[in-house]
Amino acid sequence: MSRISSVLVAVSLGLIAGTASASADMAKAKNCTACHAVDKKLIGPSFKDIAAKYAADKDAVAKLSKKVREGGTGVWGQVPMPANPQVSADEATTLVKWVMTTK
Repeated sequence: MSRISSVLVAVSLGLIAGTASASADMAKAKNCTACHAVDKKLIGPSFKDIAAKYAADKDAVAKLSKKVREGGTGVWGQVPMPANPQVSADEATTLVKWVMTTK
């Protein structure tokens, strides 16, 4: 691998890591982590379990982004997912895309 290629790979990985870190920070700021953790069930399922459950669903990002904003119940048991109207549609999409990478 050439030096330029190595630098490009390093920069790309840094940007991906920065995006993941920013998304994790957003999950904290939007209070997602009050009910969810990356790798263990709290009140709601872990982000890894969500990613695994929806891994084959091509509509997962749209479906879950809507659920983040509007809430729901029954998919993971009787504990409801509260609505989060303070989360914009773009923020919800960013959060869900990040959650889908945690599998």
